[in-house]
Amino acid sequence: MRIYPFRALRYDTSKVALEQVVTQPYDKISPAMQQAYYDASPYNLIRVILGKKFDTDTEAGPNVYTRAADSLKEWRKEAILEEESEPAVYGYAQRYTVPGTTEVRERRGFICLGHLYDYAEKVVYRHEQTLSKPKSDRLNLFKATRTYCEQIYMLYSDPSFSVEKLIFGNATGHVTTPPDQSVTDEYGVVHMLWKVTDPQILNLVVGAMGDKKLIIADGHHRYETSTAYARERAAELGVSDTTKSFESPSNRADEGHAQLPTPPFPEAAMMMTLVNMDAPGITILPTHRLVVGLKDFSVAAFLERAKPYFEIEKLDVAAKSSGTTDEESLESANELLAPLNATEGVAMIAATAEGNYLLKANAEAISKALSNISEKQRQLDVVQLHALVLEQLLGLTQESIRNQENLRYLRSASDAVAKVASGEANVAFLIKPVTLDQLRDVSLALDVMPQKSTDFYPKLLSGLAFYALD
Repeated sequence: MRIYPFRALRYDTSKVALEQVVTQPYDKISPAMQQAYYDASPYNLIRVILGKKFDTDTEAGPNVYTRAADSLKEWRKEAILEEESEPAVYGYAQRYTVPGTTEVRERRGFICLGHLYDYAEKVVYRHEQTLSKPKSDRLNLFKATRTYCEQIYMLYSDPSFSVEKLIFGNATGHVTTPPDQSVTDEYGVVHMLWKVTDPQILNLVVGAMGDKKLIIADGHHRYETSTAYARERAAELGVSDTTKSFESPSNRADEGHAQLPTPPFPEAAMMMTLVNMDAPGITILPTHRLVVGLKDFSVAAFLERAKPYFEIEKLDVAAKSSGTTDEESLESANELLAPLNATEGVAMIAATAEGNYLLKANAEAISKALSNISEKQRQLDVVQLHALVLEQLLGLTQESIRNQENLRYLRSASDAVAKVASGEANVAFLIKPVTLDQLRDVSLALDVMPQKSTDFYPKLLSGLAFYALD
């Protein structure tokens, strides 16, 4: 994997408070969060990555994309955003409490530019399907702003922790050196940055990443959008060898310093945060499924259809959320999920208005029912849920699932069960999270999982660094 140090644009914290201008990733921002970000500061990144739309908007402009570009231009003019004086990569650590527990973890990675490869080159691998609408939106925004304001989250394997040692000075554990920048987000996650500018260290980091393959953790739509645009720009520029560096004044060798690598043209790379999947600190949360709008849904009929494929056990516990404190709701959800988490192999809980049921997979029967799916995929809980339970047992089509006509996604088990109890949903399916080993195996086998198969926590904060192409 080719990576590049870069001269980032960054907020001038002598003029703005960082906590008032950074945001969660665009696809995790609710309308209420959007308004809160708007209210926080006139320089909040929300005006760029997810601006408000108005009835007077036109395709030619003004519109949400032209306003985003105007905001960035004005912020640079006012020196709210300033370009770094020298190329760097940025050590990035996130200290957080694992949701549903009291365990504190620290996930470490680093922000850099990463070269854009087609999947066929087998350097970058995906693990989830994508949809066309989000890609079209991100492409329109990128063409208008010519700036990456958010990083995508990539995983690599480095059991020797060579990069961590170079950037953080140690292999694992909490970083003891005070960060150059620190901010706490609305979820209580502490985000810390260390700028690394020593050319010798930078070239060692580049070299250490040279033989690595990457797996996209979060950011499939943005990666595919950027890769398609890089191909388009390469054709326009007549560039046939996209691995050859161009002469960048910002990365030229100073006296006594080595030349730093640069992309062959600006669009050939995008901003990424790279995280070593062999290091501690990575958390993947489950995303539970809520089935809604089914006519004449019968719990008894569903369980009867499920019997050939699952060992079914009715549970005595139930989750509560309405009318309880956060602590009581969390305790209740953990109690409900305990039998699921204690079950080896594929299992799920079907939460219905008539009770909650633990479904333990019959591997042989399910293997026959899903014989058209690769062996690695059909061993995954989320694939069995989608391909067997949702499609075959409940009759949902792949198109309706993609369009979320009868399917909703929730992180909270207690909220999912409460919606079933209130009659807002027919049934909720509570599942275990995909493991890192499963994700690695499926991705490197060139398979893809259903959408929202993984929920990496915490999310990368947007607005810590920008990559401006112009």
